[in-house]
Amino acid sequence: MSALNDSLVIAHRNLIRMSRIPEMIIFGLIQPIMFVVLFTYVFGGSMTVGGSTDPDVYKNFLMAGIFAQTVTFATAGAGAGIADDMHKGLVDRFRSLPMARGAVLTGRTLADLVQTAVTLFVLAIVALLVGWRPGFENPTNVGKVLAGFGLLLLLGYAFTWIGALIGLSVRTPEAATSGGLIWLFPVTFISNAFVDSSQMASWLQPIAEWNPFSATVQACRMLFGDPGVSQSDAFPMAHPVWASLLYSVVIVAIFRTLAVRKYRSATA
Repeated sequence: MSALNDSLVIAHRNLIRMSRIPEMIIFGLIQPIMFVVLFTYVFGGSMTVGGSTDPDVYKNFLMAGIFAQTVTFATAGAGAGIADDMHKGLVDRFRSLPMARGAVLTGRTLADLVQTAVTLFVLAIVALLVGWRPGFENPTNVGKVLAGFGLLLLLGYAFTWIGALIGLSVRTPEAATSGGLIWLFPVTFISNAFVDSSQMASWLQPIAEWNPFSATVQACRMLFGDPGVSQSDAFPMAHPVWASLLYSVVIVAIFRTLAVRKYRSATA
């Protein structure tokens, strides 16, 4: 309980800092909104989903991928924030206080999770405005839609621990931002986020299908009432909800352990 309380105190500190720099939230919203608009109106008419070129079909197919991309791109911000605290010596001050060693990182990732949830909420409103239609027509589907957003937030939280490790491993916030983005592009684009993996080269399909990012996207499509067109027998595509949960939990377990260990050695 003491470690949890310390983590919540640090999370509160980071949320106050974010509220005093509103441009951080505003700029974080602009990019995903641009992706929604560009992919919907620029590329939507030329994309084929299940043999259909109907833009409305692609909108429902696309949004799960955009949502997942948005929560994972928060990784770069998490890494930059931790690198900035390290660079300014703030983490050394925290170390002088009687607090749990992992609280600094846990608090930071929890604060980033709150910011991601706000971004996701605004992005869902924009998606509805451009024509995204999840299964809200049937009241029994509301729980499934909310579960889909829960999986997205869990994936985003898992990836912020990767960002935390990167932020602790570099010397400057600029390097953390670059290091946090350079690996995200292949992870998000070699997936089923924007096109069905069956349309990729044969050697690339297994990579996309076993990508943790793809599992969450496929799970969200299923929960949102649009299972997509994937007919793969790969476990993450056949059982996307369980695969998404498993991937996220494993990522948190591995990278939280590595990040806390790095935090202790880097600031010792």
